[in-house]
Amino acid sequence: MKFQTDLATLKKGDQVDHFLMIRRSELKQTKTNKQFVSLELGDKSISLPANLWDNFNSILPELTAGAVVHVDGVIEEYQNSPQLKIDNIRLPKPSENISAEFFLPKSKRNFDEMKNELYESIGEIENINLKKLLNSLFENEAFERFSKAPAGKQWHHAYLHGLLEHTLEIIKICKLTSTFHKEINRDLLVAGAMLHDYGKIEELVFDSSFDYSDKGKLLGHIVIASLKVNEAINEIPDFPEELKHRLLHLILSHQGKLENASPVVPRTLEAIVLYHADELSAQSNAYKSAIINDVNSQSDWTKYISLISTQLYKKEINNQ
Repeated sequence: MKFQTDLATLKKGDQVDHFLMIRRSELKQTKTNKQFVSLELGDKSISLPANLWDNFNSILPELTAGAVVHVDGVIEEYQNSPQLKIDNIRLPKPSENISAEFFLPKSKRNFDEMKNELYESIGEIENINLKKLLNSLFENEAFERFSKAPAGKQWHHAYLHGLLEHTLEIIKICKLTSTFHKEINRDLLVAGAMLHDYGKIEELVFDSSFDYSDKGKLLGHIVIASLKVNEAINEIPDFPEELKHRLLHLILSHQGKLENASPVVPRTLEAIVLYHADELSAQSNAYKSAIINDVNSQSDWTKYISLISTQLYKKEINNQ
């Protein structure tokens, strides 16, 4: 595939000659009953809205989320935000060898560094049963899928290797908290940090775009993780029942509140620490990403973000 400039670096008036992934495609109708296709097109750096007004009937069945198209056009602005004006759109040719993974955002952290960090944390676990469990759940194909997965579809760590990055952040927070709350069972807490989102390897699909699997929609990552961890525990002879219940409680309660889809609320010291560590990692990453990726370039404030019901202030502080 030819080199192409990141979409996020283009300004008003710049020409677009890009392969882009369709993030959203919807057939709509104007007030005068004219049909058009409302699109959101992006690369790994950013996504922009675009409309297709004419001559789209032949290609319309192919304009589905996750599909890649080649676009000729220009960057315009609408209500102070960039949008893409399409002059021509087509499907890739087989000879162009386009891989959908190229258009998916990736963690900026070095993958080998993150992989080593995870296994070092497993190596630090002193509890023999927890170490056996973690080694069984983070080996071979299971680790490959865990390490590639995003942590979410859209809100936080929503990029390849995002689940691994998110997990490592939580492990660090939990380890730090354990240094000044000696009552915490550090091995149990760190194991819970590693496994709390383990179900996302099956809740999410992330080969050509980020979405929820049928299993993910029906069960959710908390239930999936609990089932998989319980199954793995049952393969370990004489795994203590109390330890199993405490670990499963960490997974089941890590979203903190019943209204946040936690089956139970945190009821152990380790569970409340894990809940807040998860929140700190997730929300910090989400707010940072919302500020960095905001396309409202002429304001010190982001666009209104419905998920948090506010705008975010993005002006940098002068430390001098």
